[in-house]
Amino acid sequence: MKKVKEPGTPAANGFIPLCVPCIEGNEWKYVKECFDTNWVSSAGPFVDKFERMVAEYVGTKYAVAAVNGTAALHISLLLAGAGPGDEVVTSDLTFVAPANAIRYTGAEPVFIDPDYDTFQMNAGKLYDFLKNGCRMTRRGPVDRSTGKTVKAILPVHILGHCSDMDTIMTLAGEFGLPVIEDSTEALGSRFKGRNAGSFGRIGVFSFNGNKIITTGGGGMLVTDDRKLAENAKYLTTQAKDDSVEFVHNEVGYNYRLPNILSAMGCAQMEKLDEYIERKKRIASIYSDGLKGIEGVAPMEEPEGNESTFWLYTIKIDKKKFGMDRKKLMQELTLIGIETRPLWQPMHLLKPFRSNGYAGEEVSTLLKRQCLSLPCSAGLAKREQEKVVESIVKLHRGA
Repeated sequence: MKKVKEPGTPAANGFIPLCVPCIEGNEWKYVKECFDTNWVSSAGPFVDKFERMVAEYVGTKYAVAAVNGTAALHISLLLAGAGPGDEVVTSDLTFVAPANAIRYTGAEPVFIDPDYDTFQMNAGKLYDFLKNGCRMTRRGPVDRSTGKTVKAILPVHILGHCSDMDTIMTLAGEFGLPVIEDSTEALGSRFKGRNAGSFGRIGVFSFNGNKIITTGGGGMLVTDDRKLAENAKYLTTQAKDDSVEFVHNEVGYNYRLPNILSAMGCAQMEKLDEYIERKKRIASIYSDGLKGIEGVAPMEEPEGNESTFWLYTIKIDKKKFGMDRKKLMQELTLIGIETRPLWQPMHLLKPFRSNGYAGEEVSTLLKRQCLSLPCSAGLAKREQEKVVESIVKLHRGA
């Protein structure tokens, strides 16, 4: 069986990985402090510090750490009231985590196609579903086709860009729906000067090994609502009402982030702005180097965005380039360059094929055309030059 490298693992000699962590700051110092003080589990000073650092950076009043981004999404959806008999509107082109988290609550996802140019949730399709696919009731929008109540809008900011939050927040106000921003790929990204995660009632981040900063695993939810933050902390710590006598009045979850991983997060946050600048520089070099190659559409920054370009992604036109995205990926793999396609559209995955889908297969087209290129914050210039030169050489067999 072919061995598959986990995203975020160190690179073999000469191999150019897609996206691996940069461990360059105070990680060893802070983790050693955890060992020296014996604060290694789900309590400790670095948990509180990490939460403060993320909240301050994003521009929210509160942050609650979680064991991963999916756990933070699950708790956020519970706080929004999602449950059996409900629906949550979310992005069709995304990693599966938000769709899974919606199912964890007993609710069902409704998928909205992306905009072809920006990759993000198509706000026009969202409006069409809420306006024409639903009827307004006292409990809020009710899906005409299922009879289920729509409880929330969960846009996913993918690839380091932000969704059109002006329109999404306007629609949320018009239809009386809370917004949960899945910003797991967008820490540091901004839309019209505001940070991803700061628009909705709750924002969610991930610190997986391939994210712009990492704690190995880990997630965070942010909010300006004190009560929501308190309830999030309550639910993520097993819903302890009396921790001495072990009284639990609700079903809780073991979702807290350990102090030792939070220590790593604090060190990574200290380097975040530097990593973002590196990502932008990498994106600029790719855009310049691939410009003018027939059949290659370099990644563009959507209007109003200050993107982090978490994964730099190009579109391949098979007829013009001389091969399709899949073949290009295979050829680059043979010479030691790791790339990655976009995700399978959610509405095509077996667990979700019966769920609602508002779109015209734009997500399917993007899946077929798009390829993400190596873009670790520590990517060396010579490595990036090799990627560009290789794509140029492969163009029509040049």
